[in-house]
Amino acid sequence: MDSLQKILISLGSNQGNRIENLQMAIDHIYQTIGNTIAISNVYKTEAWGFSSTSFLNCCIQITSEMCPNSLLTALQQIEKELGRQQKQTDTYEARPIDLDILFYGDETIAETHLQIPHIHLAARKFVLQPLADIIPKFKHAKFNTTISELLVNCSDAGSVIKTDFILKNPFDMHRFSKFNFITIEGNIGSGKTSLATKISEDFNAKLILERFADNAFLPKFYEDQTRFAFPLEMSFLADRYKQLSDDIAQYDLFKEFVVADYHISKSLTFAKVTLPEDEFDLYRRFFNVIYKDMQQPDVYVYLYQNTERLLQNIEKRGRDYEQNIAPDYLENINKGYVAFMKTQPQLKIKVIDVSSLDFVKNRKDYLQILDLILG
Repeated sequence: MDSLQKILISLGSNQGNRIENLQMAIDHIYQTIGNTIAISNVYKTEAWGFSSTSFLNCCIQITSEMCPNSLLTALQQIEKELGRQQKQTDTYEARPIDLDILFYGDETIAETHLQIPHIHLAARKFVLQPLADIIPKFKHAKFNTTISELLVNCSDAGSVIKTDFILKNPFDMHRFSKFNFITIEGNIGSGKTSLATKISEDFNAKLILERFADNAFLPKFYEDQTRFAFPLEMSFLADRYKQLSDDIAQYDLFKEFVVADYHISKSLTFAKVTLPEDEFDLYRRFFNVIYKDMQQPDVYVYLYQNTERLLQNIEKRGRDYEQNIAPDYLENINKGYVAFMKTQPQLKIKVIDVSSLDFVKNRKDYLQILDLILG
């Protein structure tokens, strides 16, 4: 997963319903690129560099994992979808929507088709004024000057008039505020860790990730399941119990809720598949003692992936000790999860089929999953 970047984008419109064009562009950016963290006031400005009707301009700050070139392509696609035509001349022209990347984190890019920070930013008051609404103290790397200072010193004489228009932010970072604790579960390779991590980043949640990489029995188990199944499952149970108990109990004042990429019950699910009947009976006795004292999540999300996709994901992430996992093993694990969920009427369970979704690379798929969790 690429790192999350803070990005500043300028929006302008002087054709058609200008405020509607700005709103639709913001909605499209949210749906396809990233979360909208801040939106400036809307300003009425004169056409810059050519004679035409006045513009409505604003700036937004977003977060996204898109690389700069992919971001540029996505913005150009939004412009096209909102009716912008390909330029017929080399001069400035009226357009229903204009989207420009102003800053991409702290990066400096100097390519023929893309220059960041935007090369004309310091000379355009219609960009600096809304930008100053969002990041007044941010320093432009080239000039070593804040946005507010650039605005004061800008020689652009064009009028920039604040309007009463208010643009709606489609991103609600408090969407999950009704929950205290969410569990994301799924088979090996289902994407539960990726989803839990994305939710924690987007909605300011405390993240609990299973510490399977630290378990010394795991590689041994994949080499000799019969010998190492019981110590593996017992060590997992002990680790999961301690981690969940400690992390959920430690209240974080600055986080909205807790999201974990596993539920304590996965210990029982995997043990049922890996252990012989007599060892499983003993194991279950230990588990029942622990389970009754565990805090249960407000919602238990199970990501279903078909076995073919699971094997593809496992191969792609390249953990050596996972490469020999048999399809039958994965199918039995899925059956174990289903059997457990059927016996838990007190849990609020959401089963989401992600076999045809790619919520890591496709933002629309990700937003669809969020809607299903909250629905």
